[in-house]
Amino acid sequence: MTPNKRALLIFAAVTVVSAAFAILASRNIAVLSQVERIVQDIRVATFLPPEPQDPNVVIIEVTEDTLAQFPYRSPVDREFLAKLLLTLEQRHPRVIGLDVLFDQPTEPAKDALLKDTMAALKTPLFVSYTDNPQIVDADQQKYLDAFVPPQLRARAEFTVDPVDGTVRWIYPGSVNPDGSYTTGLARALAQAAGTATEPVRREIVWHGRPDLDTTPFRMFPAQAAALLPAAWLRDKIVLIGEVVTLTDRHRTPFSVVYRGLKGNLPGVEIHANEVAQLLSGKRAHELGFWGDAALVLLMAAIGAGFGLLHRGLVFYLALGAAVLLVLWTAGFAATYYTGIMVPLLEPSIGFLLALWGTDAITGRQARRQREFIQLAFARYLNPQLVKRLANDPSQLKLGGEMRVLTLMFCDIRNFTALSERFDAHGLTQFVNRFMTPMSDAILAAGGTIDKYMGDAIMAFWNAPMDDPAHSEHGCRAALAMRAELVKLNEGLRAEAEAEKKTFHPVRVGIGVNTGEACVGNMGTTQRFNYSVLGDEVNLCSRIEGQSKTYGVDVVVGENAAAEVPQLALLELDFILVKGKTRPVRIYALVGDETVGANPAFVTLKANHDAMIAAYRARGWRRAHELLTACRGEAPELMLPFYALYEHRIREFEADPPPPDWDGVYSATAK
Repeated sequence: MTPNKRALLIFAAVTVVSAAFAILASRNIAVLSQVERIVQDIRVATFLPPEPQDPNVVIIEVTEDTLAQFPYRSPVDREFLAKLLLTLEQRHPRVIGLDVLFDQPTEPAKDALLKDTMAALKTPLFVSYTDNPQIVDADQQKYLDAFVPPQLRARAEFTVDPVDGTVRWIYPGSVNPDGSYTTGLARALAQAAGTATEPVRREIVWHGRPDLDTTPFRMFPAQAAALLPAAWLRDKIVLIGEVVTLTDRHRTPFSVVYRGLKGNLPGVEIHANEVAQLLSGKRAHELGFWGDAALVLLMAAIGAGFGLLHRGLVFYLALGAAVLLVLWTAGFAATYYTGIMVPLLEPSIGFLLALWGTDAITGRQARRQREFIQLAFARYLNPQLVKRLANDPSQLKLGGEMRVLTLMFCDIRNFTALSERFDAHGLTQFVNRFMTPMSDAILAAGGTIDKYMGDAIMAFWNAPMDDPAHSEHGCRAALAMRAELVKLNEGLRAEAEAEKKTFHPVRVGIGVNTGEACVGNMGTTQRFNYSVLGDEVNLCSRIEGQSKTYGVDVVVGENAAAEVPQLALLELDFILVKGKTRPVRIYALVGDETVGANPAFVTLKANHDAMIAAYRARGWRRAHELLTACRGEAPELMLPFYALYEHRIREFEADPPPPDWDGVYSATAK
């Protein structure tokens, strides 16, 4: 196959696959679907085409000024509503929608007046109704059923987006428990006005404003209804509802841009939008599936074509930004001038995926060469350091800086005896088998491996790259190394059993310490290594050596322990290590935060700390009692420690320490 044919085949395949993936992902992954919805909401809120005020729908507002006339705000005065209905009927509207929920009584006389007025009204009337238990309780439902006769009922619910609670669709109605059907308020009003509607959910097409200062519908305060000319209401669909600050407001697409009252519209205004849409027969202006698919395919083809250029990252970033800017500008312009909602996320994903796909496939050979070079160096250096040196070769010079680091030393226990069971080749294989998972655990936790010293590993954190959580990462690396050692021993056990040999488990000692050290390129101008030096480095090495004394596998210095209180730590001793003049506290790392929060460990730690305190206070009997309790609760890795302290306590009982003894243990071995 010629290179041109291969490129054409890749272009076609990537275009189709990218377009298909973009469509399927955008329509089936909730996050992507919601992002597309939000983009549509922004266009509705800011680029809705201007329209004249709707000629068929009028809103009579119950405002704050209206409510101020009455002794109470809620429920709305029933006598006032009765008189309002009669006033409106005199102006001969086509149909009236009363968007007020009558779910509780007021003054009996006023309630009876409104109920009689609604029943006697000659103009078609529909009153808000619901049986949603989230809106009305049993008593409210009983009163509502008695107050509003079935022939006047229309459901006032809204169909909202379950993800963000935005009203997006016209509520068609629903079947009642007795099998009857109650139509949604907007549909009931439209049908009473002579427009047939289908009992299906339909996306709301919001009515545009003539200008920024004019509302989409004519709206008049309810208290001024008697002053309105009859011509303003004749043959109109009149909606009555509250337009106040806190009552009956709902999140709409406008809420994405406008906070407060401009985004959360009153229910009566939402119903007005729905009625106007049903009367005009408007449907959401969309390209439809095949139109959307064609646009996505086109954008994927553009992306695939650009991906064949094999240019640098900066070029592709600039090109991608320019293409997407044109696409999104055109999409917003289409909404403003035509009302069409062009999908924007799907074609954007298709374009970017195709751009990446063709470049990834056709540029694979060049990348393989770069990856080979990086991989070769990464075998010896931390990948971050490789990247840093590659970007700035001037760093390849001698010098260092003082930084607070977390340090780690790890070596195999009884390595001399262990090595006697291997020949030179077998010992090399074994060491490599041990070093690989241990190193992987360190690198995975963001560490830099300083050096390998026979059976030992030295590593550090917070250099060359900043790591604010370096103490935690060092401790988690130690826990991961413990887990890897378990896997290694399981494999060695299985091999020993298969070969009918005695199994000797591999044990390690790990020391973790945090402190200030000098880090940088150490050596000569001809040969140097990125390494660390300092007193804290030596201290960490001594801390690791104490794992033999206390019979635990991971020993943590006090500075590191102070940074990881969430982990499961138990104090081992207040110790003066060999070669140092200042004692330090050391801790055993038992487990992660899950272990630390375990009730059994919490109990163990309380008894353990009390035992250490009693020991240092010379309360030998109490210390022994607490030690016995700890031993019954402790994991296996702590048992050698308690055996050591039991021996110390018995020795001190027989031969107490001098009066000036401060609880410090002076280590005699490294």
